Amino acid sequence: MTSPTPIRALRPALAALCLSLAAVSPAVAATIPTKAPHAFLLDADTGAVLLDKDGDAPMAPASMSKLMTVFMLLEAIKEGRVSLDSTFSVSQNAWQTGGAASGSSTMFLHPNEQVKVEDLLRGIIIQSGNDACIVVAENLAVTEAEFAAKMTKRARELGLKDSTFTNATGWPDPGHKMSARDLAQLADLLVERFPEFYTVFSEKQFVHNGIKQGNRNPLLYSFPGADGLKTGHTQDSGFGLVGSAKVNGRRLILVLNGLASNKDRSEESARLLNWGYSEFQNVTLFKKGETVESAEVWLGDKKTVALQAPADLVFTMPRTAYRDMKVSVVVDQPVAAPIMLGQKVATLRVTGPGMEPIEKPLLAGESVDRLGFTGRIVAAAKYLFWGYAK
Repeated sequence: MTSPTPIRALRPALAALCLSLAAVSPAVAATIPTKAPHAFLLDADTGAVLLDKDGDAPMAPASMSKLMTVFMLLEAIKEGRVSLDSTFSVSQNAWQTGGAASGSSTMFLHPNEQVKVEDLLRGIIIQSGNDACIVVAENLAVTEAEFAAKMTKRARELGLKDSTFTNATGWPDPGHKMSARDLAQLADLLVERFPEFYTVFSEKQFVHNGIKQGNRNPLLYSFPGADGLKTGHTQDSGFGLVGSAKVNGRRLILVLNGLASNKDRSEESARLLNWGYSEFQNVTLFKKGETVESAEVWLGDKKTVALQAPADLVFTMPRTAYRDMKVSVVVDQPVAAPIMLGQKVATLRVTGPGMEPIEKPLLAGESVDRLGFTGRIVAAAKYLFWGYAK
């Protein structure tokens, strides 16, 4: 056995693919400056990070953290604990703390009003109602503080390691923090897990108690394909946005925070999304179950084993990296039998200028049994006298 090395040659189909890519212009590293102190751009289809400016630093998220309140409510709906037709009661606390009297974003709820969950959902997403958030918190967890603790616990379970919540609204508090990366991942989860509710994020207005309010997301009015998610602004946080768009079947998620004005937020969000779509592309190299290559087998009842893609192998890369993209299979060869169907036996490695190397596992496309005692003796003797290739 030797250490993992590139397999000696890719099969003709892959070699032809590499040749076809060689017609594109030379690669340069893709990067872009931004005036936003925090910026994070994610390709939702591949998980590739296209832009990361201080993306892991905990920051004041303002109303963008309402996305976690929405997530908690949608989980309750999906699990059958409440329904869209359920009604929640508006407490005096919710009305005073989050209502019009507080001077904050509000749904204009009335004390003791019975509000349908469906309306509260729109009141949070479209109107950014602090009162609606507090109503949801108190009805799902008795107190807002208890609900915030549950938000933090659930965030940790979801892998949002830089998120800590002290309230349901994003109201300024030294302990209430999220990172741009966490916000992008949370947005991705909302899109993936709740497609039947995600369309609410693209609605541009909602009327409650006779008061019509518009969605504050500037992308919905200016960027083709934009369909979510949430803006935020406080003196501590500056102007921020969690935005998403789907163009030609490809979804990007953008998080910005700390901008100086609403104008800056609107212009930067559109500019960075345009950059993400124009400078990067997704390339499908192999489909799920497709044989990429084969590897030799040691002491098996078959001489080779097929190396197959476990899923569609889709890669995000700078468009300018296409020309010099290199694809190789790395494997310990020969692979010792027995080999189980679906066992990881190799790695597909993609490299190119301006991108970090990408590696994906390749699985055995069939089971290979180990030779019996006599077969192993014969194989060993052949190897001693003529070498493995004989």
